[in-house]
Amino acid sequence: MRINASPSSQPIDERSTLLENMSPMKLCVPGDKLCSVEDCIPGTGVYLRHGYIYSSLAGYVLRKNEGEELPVISVVRETEAQLLPDVGAIVTCKVTSINPRFAKVHILYVGSTPLKDRFRGTIRKEDVRATEKDKVETYKSFRPGDIVLAKVISLGDVQSNYLLTTAENELGVVVAHSEVPR
Repeated sequence: MRINASPSSQPIDERSTLLENMSPMKLCVPGDKLCSVEDCIPGTGVYLRHGYIYSSLAGYVLRKNEGEELPVISVVRETEAQLLPDVGAIVTCKVTSINPRFAKVHILYVGSTPLKDRFRGTIRKEDVRATEKDKVETYKSFRPGDIVLAKVISLGDVQSNYLLTTAENELGVVVAHSEVPR
């Protein structure tokens, strides 16, 4: 395929857009220096430090010229692939409800990767801790709104939730809300 780049065939902006679309997207990781603030406007997935724009995500560098003097630079993740919780994966969850037998959660992250879709999980009373399982009181272990690190022990399907455990030293509530209002 040839791109006709003669001055009379297309406006300059159209030609540069075509050329940008033809080139492979640049892959980056958090902390990569992308450009100077004099060259671009920071968008999503980036941060400013000492006059330069750095990537805050692992993904693809995207430059858009939205009618402004400088292009907006962003870092986006691949939109096609969806990470799914798998058996053995460490997940970050938010507790949504509690009853005497289990806590219901929404899975927010698999490892350090945020999920696009919402997945539900259940932490049963017997999966809260490894010892003295019969003495566990779900209400004393979790509260709605708590952020929990858990491990997937069983996959869910359309009707059921992922089965999770916090019965390891590294797992459990990592952010809790006080009973006492401030």
